[in-house]
Amino acid sequence: MNRNDRAITGFTMAGHGMVHTYELSIPILMTVWLVEFSVTSATLGTVVAVGYGLFGVGALPGGLLVDRFGSQRLIVASLFGMGCSFLLLAVAPGIMGITAALAVWGLAASVYHPAGLTLISKGVEQRGVGFAYHGMAGNVGIAGGPFATALLLLTLDWRTASLVLAAPALVAAAVGVTIEFDETAAVDTVADGGEAPSTDVTSLREFIDASRGLFTAGFLLVFVLVLCNGLYYRGMVTFLPELLSDFLSPLIEGDPGAAIGVVPDGPAAEEFDLSRYLYAGLLAVGIGGQYVGGRLTDAIDPVRGMAAMLAALVLIALLFVPASSTLVTLLAISVALGFALFAMQPLSQATIAKYSPPEHRGLSFGYTYLAIFGIGALGASLAGAALTYGSSTAVFVLLAGFAAVALALALALIYRE
Repeated sequence: MNRNDRAITGFTMAGHGMVHTYELSIPILMTVWLVEFSVTSATLGTVVAVGYGLFGVGALPGGLLVDRFGSQRLIVASLFGMGCSFLLLAVAPGIMGITAALAVWGLAASVYHPAGLTLISKGVEQRGVGFAYHGMAGNVGIAGGPFATALLLLTLDWRTASLVLAAPALVAAAVGVTIEFDETAAVDTVADGGEAPSTDVTSLREFIDASRGLFTAGFLLVFVLVLCNGLYYRGMVTFLPELLSDFLSPLIEGDPGAAIGVVPDGPAAEEFDLSRYLYAGLLAVGIGGQYVGGRLTDAIDPVRGMAAMLAALVLIALLFVPASSTLVTLLAISVALGFALFAMQPLSQATIAKYSPPEHRGLSFGYTYLAIFGIGALGASLAGAALTYGSSTAVFVLLAGFAAVALALALALIYRE
């Protein structure tokens, strides 16, 4: 990587890590909110779906802003907004206050993926490597967010923990203002075709024209594919801590913290929940998945890589409940889930770039992350409803169905090629 590649990659790695630190701290906080506010899983799933939904819905206008104003300013604004949202969460009055704070987080976080991914796809010459490291940093946040939150909850109440969590994003925003790089350095060196054309979309007519040009048959298939994968992802990661807790309870007798020597006897032991750490561990495995997926984008057609990972995700969802009968098999299926779930991300990002023109790359990521995180947020509500009115088996069968539809679309893309 040259100096510009390294600067962009480092900057986006920090931003990506922050986004997912906050995103995945929320399911850990949910385990406290379920007890403190005496709400059902369905109700709380709908509450967090507001923030997660805005996380996706805001990606489309965010993509337009990226094409018009560039990535760096928007990433800095996103970091600042996320830090402020957790300051609000620390003083939120009840469930309605939590809903409002999570909505602010969703809006602030929504612009990151169009901005960060556009920056890598247009500014980094070694695109696959950039996506790999970017994804790995995201998984550091994905694993680190739940882990840090779980540790904070050992000694602090959830409001104070939220206050502490706000600090890293505010610091990252301040540092991000000082970094310098060329945002379009790679447009004429990757397979995008020459210098970057005009990217301004300043009217509804221009927006419609740009959208028509973007939504070819191939991009439409990609859009629906990533939407289904988003439903799988959100439904899986939102309620997995609660499901893991249910699966672990009959497998570990007595106090699990004292049993494995992690937490000494005392007040902190009362707050220890082994499922939170298993959850953080399987997300940490995703770091390796992100790296492998990113390297695969330079070695094979990313659509074929996605098909392989989606087939694995279907099998994992169908086997998860049977595998929860013993601790060893539960750990094994959790590792497999962490790897495959996040190996998908760089492969899907490379596929989005492949099926979109460089002048509207921000718009393309805006549309697809609207699908992944906006419409995909319904996965939390659907999984919560399946868990409340059905069973854990119903949750995983539902998720397997989402991945199966995505797999069929990936195979359709391969057939077209």
